[in-house]
Amino acid sequence: MTTLHNTAGAAPAAPSRGLWALGWQRLKRKKVGFVSLWIVAVYLLLAVGGWFNLVGGGWTDEIAVPYAPPSWVRASADDVLPPEPAKPAQASAAIVTMTPEEDPIGQELQQARQRMGEYAQAAPAKLATLPFGADLRGRDVIEKTLKGTSTSIFVGVFGAVAALLVGCALGAAAGYFGGRVDDALGWFYSVFTSVPDMLLLLSFAAVSGRGITTIVAVMALTSWTGTFRLVRAEYLKLKGREYVQAADAIGAGNARKMFIHILPNISHLLLVQFSLLTVALIKYEAILSFLGFGVGVRQVSLGSMLAEAPTELIQGYWWQMLAVTLSMSLLVTAFSLLVDALRDALDPRAAVK
Repeated sequence: MTTLHNTAGAAPAAPSRGLWALGWQRLKRKKVGFVSLWIVAVYLLLAVGGWFNLVGGGWTDEIAVPYAPPSWVRASADDVLPPEPAKPAQASAAIVTMTPEEDPIGQELQQARQRMGEYAQAAPAKLATLPFGADLRGRDVIEKTLKGTSTSIFVGVFGAVAALLVGCALGAAAGYFGGRVDDALGWFYSVFTSVPDMLLLLSFAAVSGRGITTIVAVMALTSWTGTFRLVRAEYLKLKGREYVQAADAIGAGNARKMFIHILPNISHLLLVQFSLLTVALIKYEAILSFLGFGVGVRQVSLGSMLAEAPTELIQGYWWQMLAVTLSMSLLVTAFSLLVDALRDALDPRAAVK
């Protein structure tokens, strides 16, 4: 009776925590990884804002003189540039007094000069300096960098999602069914991996043309192999577990067992793989745009801005290169540190402290 009394009076056991709750707890203890998570979140919000033109929407506005230097003291071109010398009165009079026989298009030229003068007076004065400088066409470098970063993140994230879907579907089919299906998909995988990634990427990009949608499709076709290998190995290991056999005993179909029972148990691995793919595809986009196979001429990305940098650096205009380098370095470093932190936090074999 005493034993029963003590058992009844004992405190209830604490509810067990799932993988995601434990992973979040471990991630919060990793200061570097947690800070990287917030940096990546800010970049993702920047990408969403850029997609709806809430951030960097005015990057096409030519508000400054070409290659306006960076300065926090704003000044207009009229305040910095010397005034144009006045035209001699005799020359103007000579143009006006010429007869149509002497100058058949003189009257049209005079009207064109008048219209140009009216347009110059009506147009707002362009700035001679900007906080982060201007490019060749007088566009604000910070606006351009924000829009370019948004485009690169958009390409990296959606390309990673597409590659993840392709690799996950093929890897699940190969690992679950095995046999001839595994042999056929394994041969397909071997063909793709036998060609260097960058060469395959450039080949597809050269055939498909330029544009954001094209880049996402090309990356999905060339970046699925790592996910395929990972998912296939996990399905080979998990398809014989007890919960899969129980699902088979109650009449669950193959699709339900593959994507309802097995897939959630490898979701933490897919999250890490998604982060790895995003970092890699952001760098791939920069390489493609730098080589002229990336975004269109009316679009901007970090890679297209890097493509303009060599010419500008030769002329001594360094500010666009600096802005792109800082933005891309912070983005890639934060994503890489977050990947390492996620890998450690979501490892089921990690000790619970």
